[in-house]
Amino acid sequence: MNDMLDLGPQARLVARIADRVTDEQLAAPTPCPDYAVRHLLGHVLSLSRAFADAARKDLGPGLDRAPGSFVPDVGPGWRGELPKALDALAEAWRDPAAWQGMTRAGGVDLPGEVAGLVAVDELVVHGWDLARATGQEYAPDAASLGAAEALLTPAEGGDGDGPEGGLFGTPVPVPADAPLLDRVIGLSGRDPRWAPGS
Repeated sequence: MNDMLDLGPQARLVARIADRVTDEQLAAPTPCPDYAVRHLLGHVLSLSRAFADAARKDLGPGLDRAPGSFVPDVGPGWRGELPKALDALAEAWRDPAAWQGMTRAGGVDLPGEVAGLVAVDELVVHGWDLARATGQEYAPDAASLGAAEALLTPAEGGDGDGPEGGLFGTPVPVPADAPLLDRVIGLSGRDPRWAPGS
C-alpha cells in the first residue's frame, strides 16, 4: 500500500449519523438481520475500540473475540462514548506504523494495511446500515468508498473461498451501472433496496 487512508471523514460521518438516532429508534430493525439499531451501535463502538487497538498493535484479549460470537449492545453512556471511540480510531490509523507489519482483529492475524482497509469498510457499510435503518441521508467520502470497493471486490481468478462466496457473505447482484455505493453494499451481502419493514 503506497498511501495511508484518513479514516477521519468517514468516522465523523458515522458519528453524525449516530448522533441523530433517537431513543425511540434504538429497537428498530437494521439491514443486519440479528441486530436492532442498539446492537448495531454497540457493534460500531466495539469495532472502533478493537481496530484502534489493532492500529496500535495493542494485541490484548479484546482482539481475539470473533465478531459473530456475541450480540453487542450499548449502555446508557453510548452517546458520549461512541464519538470519542470513532475519533480515537481515526487518530490511531494516522500513525504510519499502523499500516505496517502484522496485527490482529476479530481473532485473525493480518497485515496492518489490510486491517486498516477492513476498518474503513466496517465504517462505510455499517454507516449505511445505520443511516438506512434510521431514515437518514448517507454519502461516504470517495476515498473510503473506493477502499471498501477494493477490499470487497473478489480478486481476478480467486477461488471464492470467503463465507458463502463473498468476504462477508453472499454478494447481492447489483447492476454494473448502479451507483458505487449500491455496488459496495451489494458486495457486502446487503440489498441496497433494503428499507425498514422490507
